[in-house]
Amino acid sequence: MSLVEIIKTLCKEKKITIAELERKNGISNGQIRKWDNSTPGIDKLITIANYFDVSIDYILGRSENKRCDNLKVNNESDADKKLHEIINELDEEDKELLIASLENSLLLAKQLAKKKFK
Repeated sequence: MSLVEIIKTLCKEKKITIAELERKNGISNGQIRKWDNSTPGIDKLITIANYFDVSIDYILGRSENKRCDNLKVNNESDADKKLHEIINELDEEDKELLIASLENSLLLAKQLAKKKFK
């Protein structure tokens, strides 16, 4: 299924139109339908995934699971242990890339939050 088909299916499940989805999320009118022929920005994918409470992998058709179940943890201590396991398996270069990626993600999240609450 294509990106647009997946979004159409999610819209049907939520009983909204693509136009409503675009309006509610600050996406230009008709933009989503163009995504089969162009690549949306990561900020738009995050916005859509968050709106439907699904993973970006699901939106992109890379996973049949709507949620990231492999990252589920029972409590903060489990999350901390899992995070440390992942980080300890990385070499120094990958650790630096992870840090840079997280910093960029936080910056993007802050920018999106500012736009949302204006």
